[in-house]
Amino acid sequence: MSVARKYDIASRFYDAAEGFIEHRFFSKFRKRLFEMIPPNGRILEVGIGTGKNLSFYPKGVELVGVDFSAGMLKRCQEKVKELGLKNVQLQQMDVERLSFPDEHFDAVVSTFVFCTVPDPIRGLKEVRRVLKNGGRAYFLEHMRSEKWYLNIVLGIMHVCTKTLLGTSMLRKTRDNIEKAGFTILHEEHLLSDVVRLIVAERR
Repeated sequence: MSVARKYDIASRFYDAAEGFIEHRFFSKFRKRLFEMIPPNGRILEVGIGTGKNLSFYPKGVELVGVDFSAGMLKRCQEKVKELGLKNVQLQQMDVERLSFPDEHFDAVVSTFVFCTVPDPIRGLKEVRRVLKNGGRAYFLEHMRSEKWYLNIVLGIMHVCTKTLLGTSMLRKTRDNIEKAGFTILHEEHLLSDVVRLIVAERR
């Protein structure tokens, strides 16, 4: 079964399943990330999922959200309507094969996405391609720790998450961002060094 199909199925209970960790940790991390987002311009969110970031966006931005799962996008569209958002476009699209022209967006947002993208470097290169020169990408991602004992726990979790949703708990996402050609400008460790906020620029 493809990863996209797994998320189609999971979309029915995804928000409920993540309810506790979202309330306890992730919503605070999202708020921190969006303190850095520019108040206007054309922004791409890759892996927009069920739309957990929608309420955080400044009102002046033009948002394009993409996801490879039709089920997740359906939930996201429901939230767009609930929030009464006007400047939001949703498209089903794979981050590894974005159909936008080069240097099309002022900024890109990714939250908990590149743990699941099958070829993360290819996806990150696509993000860089569609970002304007000098534009910034904002990443909130969980990744492999530099602490061996945490990686034992992550490795155990990896067995389950990889099977259920195709999600890896052991990706070296910081390294992948640099390998894709980005320059990292800012990095914060929000949950030990496992969950990190990274701001990177296309130069």
